[in-house]
Amino acid sequence: MLAITLLSILLLFFMGGGLFNNSLPLLKLHSLKDLLSSSNWNPFKNEFGFFPFIYSTLLVTLLSIVLAFPVSLLTALLISEKASSHFKKIISPILDILAGIPSVIYGVWGVLIIVPWISKYLAPKFSISSSGYSLLASGIVLAVMIIPILISLFTQIFTNVPEDLKEASTSLGATQWQTIKNVVIKKSLSGIIASVVLGISKSFGETIAVVMVCGNSIQIPHSIFESGYPLPALIANNYGEMMSIPNYESALMFAAFLLFFMILFFNLISRIILHRLQTKF
Repeated sequence: MLAITLLSILLLFFMGGGLFNNSLPLLKLHSLKDLLSSSNWNPFKNEFGFFPFIYSTLLVTLLSIVLAFPVSLLTALLISEKASSHFKKIISPILDILAGIPSVIYGVWGVLIIVPWISKYLAPKFSISSSGYSLLASGIVLAVMIIPILISLFTQIFTNVPEDLKEASTSLGATQWQTIKNVVIKKSLSGIIASVVLGISKSFGETIAVVMVCGNSIQIPHSIFESGYPLPALIANNYGEMMSIPNYESALMFAAFLLFFMILFFNLISRIILHRLQTKF
């Protein structure tokens, strides 16, 4: 077990170290503050401002979780607390299939369904003109991608709550909703948070589907109906092209390092929160 832990730490170290090492040419020319706070992106003029990409990444990830979490939680509660065993046997493989569908399929679905729906129906309701290729489209597609994963995880967590705890709650006069709220969810809180962390990590790193629907516009969006350009899309769209431009490859390596650091930092913070919750409860 110790060997596996050390190997995992070494792997993280080598991945992060490799990305950072390849980012050094850019970091020697520009301060970290300028790279993170600037919005100017013109590789031909040696201008590499990453703020629009970071902002889009965070906003798309937030949107996907805000949309996916309540749907996944309520569906999982319905399956675990109300559904028959026959229904559970049917829904489980369906969720596995949905979770295993390639992201490019979700991307095509987003282009054909979500983008036109936003452009023709949703945005006009708010008196907004939008092409449909937007942060909202990315958030919806990502939410649909992670919902099957979260439902499966939540259902398994809720199913593992001991039946005697539920029975003790109802025997004391608690309603089913009170039992779910005070026993099932409270007992499953650490597992719920861990599952959400997994979903957020997937949202952070998803590339193909996001590239297809986000619009890929280098700007600071002022609305979720505007186009954005998350870090994974920046790397996927440009790596391998225009490498003759000085420092461009180093800039993309720095983008990958930023993404790596954001996911690692978020997971570490989540682990600290989980540890405190487990200690408290």
